Amino acid sequence: MVLSIIIPVFNEAESLVELHSQIVRVASEQTLDLEVIFIDDGSRDGSWQEIQKLVAFDERVRGLRLRRNFGKAAALTAGMAAAKGYTICMLDADLQDDPSEIPRFTAKLNEGFDVVNGWKLKRLDPWHKVYPSKVFNWLVGRLTGLKLNDHNCGMKMFKAEVSQEIRIYGELHRFIPVLAHARGFQVTEIGINHRVRQHGHSKYGVRRFLRGSLDLMTVAFLTGYGQRPQHMLGAIGLISFGMGISGLGYLALTWLLMNIFSVWPPEPIGNRPLLAYSIALTILGAQAISLGLLAELIVHYTSRPSDTYSVAEEAVRKDDQ
Repeated sequence: MVLSIIIPVFNEAESLVELHSQIVRVASEQTLDLEVIFIDDGSRDGSWQEIQKLVAFDERVRGLRLRRNFGKAAALTAGMAAAKGYTICMLDADLQDDPSEIPRFTAKLNEGFDVVNGWKLKRLDPWHKVYPSKVFNWLVGRLTGLKLNDHNCGMKMFKAEVSQEIRIYGELHRFIPVLAHARGFQVTEIGINHRVRQHGHSKYGVRRFLRGSLDLMTVAFLTGYGQRPQHMLGAIGLISFGMGISGLGYLALTWLLMNIFSVWPPEPIGNRPLLAYSIALTILGAQAISLGLLAELIVHYTSRPSDTYSVAEEAVRKDDQ
C-alpha cells in the first residue's frame, strides 16, 4: 500500500531539504512505504536544482518540472497523474503543514473514509487571511452542503480512486473534498498542527480571494446541476418569463379597459416603468431557457456514462476470479 505524497513547489527552494528530512523521519518511525513527488510549478529560485539533488539522494523521491507557472491546481493534477500509490497525500512546501500528522490522516482514512481534510485548529496566519477564510468556509458549506471548518487547508489525504474521478483546474484544488462528496465519496476532517511560515512569502491576496469566490460559484453549479443544467437555468427562465408575461398581460388588460371599454380615462402605458421591466424579464427568461437547452445538448453529446455515477466496489464470485 504505497502512499504518494505530492508537493507543489513555487519558489520554495529553502524549505525543500528540511521538508524532505521531516517526511523521511516520519516514514522511518511509522514504517511507511511511500513515494514523494515534487512538482516545480515554474520556480525561478533554484527549486528545481534542489529537487534534482533530492532525487539523486533518495530513490523514493521523484520530480516534475512544469514549463511555466500553471498554478497549484495544474501542479497537483500533474502530481496525481504521476502518482503510483493507493493513497495520495497533498502537502504544501512552505513547512506550514506538519508531516508528522500523516499517520493520523492514514488512521482516519482506514476508518472507512475516502477523503480526509486537514483543519488548522490554531491558525498562525495574519487576520486578513483568517477572517475571509472563515466567511469562505461558511459559504462553501451553505452552497455545496459539505460543511468543513477549513476547505482552504493544503494538507489532504484521499484514495487514488478519488483523483481518477474528479477534475481540478483554476483554483478548484481547494474544493477536492466538495467534488469528491458530490461523487458519493465519504469525506471527513481532522484537526492538525499549523506551523509558522519559515521561508518564502504568502501567495494570498485579493485576486486569489476573488478567484476563489468565482470558483465557488462554478463548483456549486457543477455539483448541483452539472448533469442537469436546464433544472437551474430553466427554472430561472420560467420565473423571469412568467413575471414578464404577467406584467405585459396586466398592461394589455389596462389598455383595453381604458381605450375599448372606457372604464377610466385613457392614459398612455408606454411611459410606465412596468413596460420596460416586463419586456426585459420576458427576454431574459427566453434567453435563460434557450441557454439551458443548449447546455443540455452539450452535456448529452459530450458526457461519458461514468460521469453520471461512481462505483464503490464490485462483488465477484470466487470461481470467476
